[in-house]
Amino acid sequence: MKQTLKSILPAPALQFARDTYDGIRRLPQLPAAYLHPWRRESIRRLAELKDVHKGKRAFIIGNGPSLKQTDLSKLKNEITFGMNRIYVMFSEMGFQTTYFCSINDLVIEQFSADILALPMPKFLAWRSHRHFDPQLPIAKIPTFLYTSYTGPRFSPDVRGRVWESATVTNVALQLAFHMGIQQVILIGVDHNFTSKGEANKTVVSTGDDPNHVSPNYFGKGIRWQLPDLDTSEIGYALARDFYQKSGREVLDATVGGKLTIFPKVDYDSLF
Repeated sequence: MKQTLKSILPAPALQFARDTYDGIRRLPQLPAAYLHPWRRESIRRLAELKDVHKGKRAFIIGNGPSLKQTDLSKLKNEITFGMNRIYVMFSEMGFQTTYFCSINDLVIEQFSADILALPMPKFLAWRSHRHFDPQLPIAKIPTFLYTSYTGPRFSPDVRGRVWESATVTNVALQLAFHMGIQQVILIGVDHNFTSKGEANKTVVSTGDDPNHVSPNYFGKGIRWQLPDLDTSEIGYALARDFYQKSGREVLDATVGGKLTIFPKVDYDSLF
């Protein structure tokens, strides 16, 4: 029987091999990741955002079905981070999020026009810049983050490399820390999916979406990736520990959420 590296190497060695390979593969990308005009502008913007919300609280809004059981009207005057296709809910929510973040290639490729039209500051993975017109005026470009799949770490300053840990929520946690947020509250981070299968596998939706807040979130014909909950939890644990060591905190107010990394809090008690 043919053996694979996954079956031969212990997990730490396999992770080291992946990180080393990824680091080597990224070398040709490094000059543009820091010197391209779009990235230079992004780094300038991120410098202006450093500690801009120092000492305040913010809500990171996931896209799970539990949002239907959450009174989002309470967040109208709060600092909020929305992610991926949260904008399909804006009219129902009655407000738009303060910030928007997306790092998933499939989301950005399929919905780049929607994302570009959003009025709030937008944070996207640098590799997704290829989905936008290179002639786009620099004032209209999203803010690009240099994110990577491997090399687990928590980045308190997002001007450099940011580890994704298989979830945009973790990138939002690093953005919030960069902005000086003292207390982050997660909602809609159900950490539970009806669709099962190999982590990160690309699938095509065949009908209404049961995994997210709206049936047309990833509706029929839309390509998306199955979740990698184990890798997500590694990133969440790093975020929890970094926030705690810095005298800050992350709370989880998701209604019925399955994530157990962060302390739970009743959503209504926060107001």
